[in-house]
Amino acid sequence: MQPAVFDFQQNFFQLFGLNARYQVDSAQLEQHYRTLQAQVHPDKFAHLSEAERRVSMQWSTRVNEAYQTLNNPVRRARYLLSLHGVDTQEETNTAMPADFLMQQMEWREAIEEAQQARDEAALTELEARLQREMSELQQQLAVRLDDEQNYAGAAEAVRKLKFLEKLAEEILSAFDTIEY
Repeated sequence: MQPAVFDFQQNFFQLFGLNARYQVDSAQLEQHYRTLQAQVHPDKFAHLSEAERRVSMQWSTRVNEAYQTLNNPVRRARYLLSLHGVDTQEETNTAMPADFLMQQMEWREAIEEAQQARDEAALTELEARLQREMSELQQQLAVRLDDEQNYAGAAEAVRKLKFLEKLAEEILSAFDTIEY
């Protein structure tokens, strides 16, 4: 069952035949995902032995995990950093520049005010601003990882993105509360 190209030692980029870079071609990633999934999908191996079906399931799981990782900008950055031996320390290193922390407080206050006022337009504007902020950080990540190999700076950008992802969740939650 195991084609020669499949090797559990391959990293996710190698599995998809991509260069280990932050910037990936989404269409190429999608195409490789579909090709790999067609090769390893458990349904193709339903008639084979239990061991072969289990290996197929492992490959299918690995392909899915790799795709989910490489398709998500934050996960992709985190994974790329891990390949270079860098831990983003998201759980232990919450130290951030004072201006960034002040901005987080301002965001949270604005979300709370919009939620209390049941102001969908304000939440929509906050969401758009947040998306722009996240996009800028992702562009910084691309430069730090792909061009500069500035892994410490990239790890800080990942930690910032993690904060911004939490804000995005808070905005969605606020939308949910004002819709009911």
